[in-house]
Amino acid sequence: MFAPAWHYVGPRSRFDRESVTPVDVTGTPVVVAVDEHDELRAFVNVCRHRGAIVCEAASGTLRCPYHGWTYGLDGALRTAPRSSREVGFDPSDHGLHVLETDTWGPFVFVATDPAAGSLVDALGDLPRLVAEVVDVDALVHLTRTDTDLAANWKVCVENFLECYHCRIAHPGFSKVIDTGPDDYRLETAPTFSTQYGPVREGWTGPFDPSGPVGRSQFHLVFPSTTINIMPGHPNLSIGPVIPTSSTTTHRFLDYYVGPEVDETWLRDMMAFDGQVGDEDRDLVESVQRGMAARPHDHGTLFLDSERLIAHFADWVRARVA
Repeated sequence: MFAPAWHYVGPRSRFDRESVTPVDVTGTPVVVAVDEHDELRAFVNVCRHRGAIVCEAASGTLRCPYHGWTYGLDGALRTAPRSSREVGFDPSDHGLHVLETDTWGPFVFVATDPAAGSLVDALGDLPRLVAEVVDVDALVHLTRTDTDLAANWKVCVENFLECYHCRIAHPGFSKVIDTGPDDYRLETAPTFSTQYGPVREGWTGPFDPSGPVGRSQFHLVFPSTTINIMPGHPNLSIGPVIPTSSTTTHRFLDYYVGPEVDETWLRDMMAFDGQVGDEDRDLVESVQRGMAARPHDHGTLFLDSERLIAHFADWVRARVA
């Protein structure tokens, strides 16, 4: 499910000219390199000699700490100590394995398998939908948050894909966003799912949703890239849901904002979003504990309110099969 897919790895501003930066792509060690011409590349971060991790921290060189094999920012093997003593050794056969990388606005994506196809195809109509409310090229990276969850990654994704629970579990969110079944829209596409949440008429609460972004958008790009846009001023958060075991998940979210967003509004929006995240943590960890109980063996989906979960389940089933 994860290999033939595109994965968000960070903001373009994170990767400096003439630098290398290690990232993890759902368990695959990857290094993102930027050469002197500012060209972005990605490689499997594994030495072609004995398999050691080449780059453990951001730097300007790709030198394996095990035996000193050194690679250029283009991934080609430059030096291998004592290689001249080996008959028939050809450095050109031992460059780092190249991965596909591409960008959408300031967002950098990596694919670890050629079967992923193009990023354009993976995103489909999503950039157009986002452009209806936010100009991604005008966004600047603000911060990153990291979260570890005691729940399977699919439990976390399923929680993200429905707002049936919002009125009960997110009372603050539901004071701002209209989560009623006739107003909160759910839409499916071949490679992603979308939720649209209008601002509630007569909204209340500490977060002011008024501004040029007139409604929220929440997207899942299969298998696990989440995108969130809150109403109000230009903003977007994006990040993956990463399985770390059958019962644990890691998430990070990169937050982006427009260049002149009011700091007070931003502080309130971040606190609002953080509260929703804390409430979701309790929910998914509760589900994980409950799923282990016996005789519980399956649940029930409401295909009107939870049809994006069914859409995701169909996607997962097709790839497992």
